[in-house]
Amino acid sequence: MNKMKILLAYSGGLDTSVIIPWLKENYDCEVVCMAADVGQGEELAPLNEKAIKTGACKLYIEDLKEEFITDFIYPTLKAGAVYEDKYLLGTSMARPLIAKRLVDIAKLEGCDAICHGCTGKGNDQVRFELTIKALMPEMKIIAPWRIWDLKSREDEIEYLEKHGIPVPVSKKRPYSVDRNLWHLSHEGSDLEDPWNEPQNDLYLICKSPEDAPDKPSYITVDFEKGLPVSLDGKKLSPVDIIETLNKAGAENGVGINDMVENRLVGMKSRGVYETPGGTILYEAHRALESITLDRDTLHYKQGVALKFAEMVYYGQWYTPLREALSAFVDSTQQNVTGTVRIKLYKGSCTAAGVKSPYSLYSEEFATFGKDGVYNQKDSEGFINLFGLPLKVKALADQKRKK
Repeated sequence: MNKMKILLAYSGGLDTSVIIPWLKENYDCEVVCMAADVGQGEELAPLNEKAIKTGACKLYIEDLKEEFITDFIYPTLKAGAVYEDKYLLGTSMARPLIAKRLVDIAKLEGCDAICHGCTGKGNDQVRFELTIKALMPEMKIIAPWRIWDLKSREDEIEYLEKHGIPVPVSKKRPYSVDRNLWHLSHEGSDLEDPWNEPQNDLYLICKSPEDAPDKPSYITVDFEKGLPVSLDGKKLSPVDIIETLNKAGAENGVGINDMVENRLVGMKSRGVYETPGGTILYEAHRALESITLDRDTLHYKQGVALKFAEMVYYGQWYTPLREALSAFVDSTQQNVTGTVRIKLYKGSCTAAGVKSPYSLYSEEFATFGKDGVYNQKDSEGFINLFGLPLKVKALADQKRKK
């Protein structure tokens, strides 16, 4: 009989290094690994040797950077989706992409189960598993943290030492970190107390605003139908756009967010996020929409953005509602074309100019100077009708009080 074959979402960190021997020990199986390159900036090539030495029979290293941007980041950007006013959803968007590729490889390899190293406390377990259920509903899912006897990082280290496997843990930085092309997140250690201010040496991408240059920097972003296509007039690939904006924003201390968020599983958690390029793109896109969308569409879209952000955070990417919301968003973006000049200065990111061939802004109507297109007397009748319900209610209240 052929051995059971399990596909593991592999990072080479402590959890997945423990999981490989644990799976072989408890399931008498072959372990195939998949590591996703979503722009985490790490050298992924050594993972192959590491995975094999730990007991895996094969490792796939998948370059998903451009797909991450075009199929996940850009739809979320166009929606204007931000979770709880601060979080630009860096980890949340990456997980369904990684899980989608896990499903592809599981089918290719004929795997009997997919395994992930997410804990039972976090959001990622939901994001991985909802995607697998949506794309391969018959696939068995194994989540060791929910079933094994190991209770802590110390237990994991002891397990690896007993099995003669090198421990991939550095004591230099005590934080739990997730990094990709869009952001870097920090959790744990002293950040678990919301009273503690993050230390400046926490940041791995951004300069602290205090250390940023004393002169502002400017960068222009060109959009076509809601998508960024060039910087300072130069056409760039999606990956180059994000990387260039990350560098510009980080140099000026832009994109640091410290927040206590509500996890899907019910608890609150504190995280510090570095999203320099994403912060610039959100501000630029918002400014361009301000002159190209009519009032009713803009206001309705703001409600859609809240729901869209929740769905991404909750791992509901592959759902009919998310797809329907994206269809609505795409229809709003047909005229979101133009150029935005962004000013970066000591942690602040503001639009310093915006123009579009589809602009709905009319200086002729909006001017405080003399104009020949607006009759100010018209507003009297408008206010009388708009305020009529208030007037009727007030008169009724007065009558009842007599």
